[in-house]
Amino acid sequence: MAAPAADTNTKKGFFTYENGILVLLGFTFGLIFFDRNAVGVLTPFILDDLQLSASQLGMLSSMLALAWAISAYVFAAMSDRKGARKPFILGSILVFSACSALSGLAGSFGFLLLARIVMGVAEGPFLPICLSVMNRESSPHRRGMNAGIMQNVFAALLGTTLAPLVLTALAQQFDWRVTFFLTGIPGLICAFLVWKFMKEPNNTDKGPFAEQTASQESGSSVEPSPGSDHIEFSALGMLKEHNIRVCALIAICLVSWFLVTLTFIFLFLPTMRGLTPGETGAVTSAMGISTMLGGFLVPGLSDRIGRKPVMIVFTFIGMVTPLTALFFDGPLWLMGVLFFIGWSATGSFPLFMGVVPGETVNPKLAASSMGLVVCIGELVGGFASPWLAGIMADATSLNAPMYFCLVCAFLSGIAALFLKETAPSKTGATAA
Repeated sequence: MAAPAADTNTKKGFFTYENGILVLLGFTFGLIFFDRNAVGVLTPFILDDLQLSASQLGMLSSMLALAWAISAYVFAAMSDRKGARKPFILGSILVFSACSALSGLAGSFGFLLLARIVMGVAEGPFLPICLSVMNRESSPHRRGMNAGIMQNVFAALLGTTLAPLVLTALAQQFDWRVTFFLTGIPGLICAFLVWKFMKEPNNTDKGPFAEQTASQESGSSVEPSPGSDHIEFSALGMLKEHNIRVCALIAICLVSWFLVTLTFIFLFLPTMRGLTPGETGAVTSAMGISTMLGGFLVPGLSDRIGRKPVMIVFTFIGMVTPLTALFFDGPLWLMGVLFFIGWSATGSFPLFMGVVPGETVNPKLAASSMGLVVCIGELVGGFASPWLAGIMADATSLNAPMYFCLVCAFLSGIAALFLKETAPSKTGATAA
């Protein structure tokens, strides 16, 4: 059996197992996000070749999100029941790499849609299971920062910053089909590294649940979690936990805010605000930089001052993005700064999707609780909200999606007010 996480993290210096598995899993999730964005980036090439309509293009994104949402919970729960993480992570990497190559073989819309659905099934559980691994392998004072690095930093670097540059260059040099073949290779390399170096986490040693139990015994305000004598694996059972319900509500609002913004901002700014494509790209590039920096600074800050205050502040900050798009009338550099500030709300994603659920429940339910939050967020935010915002835009104007995002950010901040603190730095201080 693998050594307990607590032992592996006692090593000093940078070259520890904690840091190694963080980089490996984070880079792999960056590849998944890179691949998820591939169809959007390669749209001009795919539309001409397969003669797809705009509605078919939208269906590719929606059905992948739907498959992602359902599998995130189903396979994460299965991982908890079996008490295994590594086989599910390996299977996820291998299948999504194979589906990337299958996408390049598509000769029709139906084949491409099937490949993307299977890809969504494979990719969905990767994030919650990996976040549950990082919850176990991370030092308590680094749990938030590590989750942010794993989920946000590499996804922003590979999926948002490099994907448009690399995919477009490959498609122009070769062909969009060859591009899909090539993007599957790094995933296979990561699968080998996971198989070779990753240890199966041990859920019997001390961790978030043990810390939480100690806090409860000392008078902490953290709500009691399911005991080890009886573990409720069902979704309804986990939703009895106050923080899980709150995190699910935040996920609905912020995933909607995130995806509706990305879906419409590149059309809104040129059409409604008169920016050129070059100006639009310049001011929105600040959002990618914000995700890379805020992706670990915001969760890292929560390690020090607590999850709840950070979640409240940065969910409300998300309102800055749609407000800037709708009303700001000033120099482009300042618009970029405001987009940078507003998009720092993405730094709260690792908290409500991973860290807080993991610190709320028994560690044997960590992946299930995270998968449930991801599932609920993706079902509404990934599948339904962009479609609903599009209907609103058709009925009124392109202002409607921005107002939609404004309301979503505001409601997420209201929901964050009801979180119960879980950070070890704060619950430990209360106990002392």
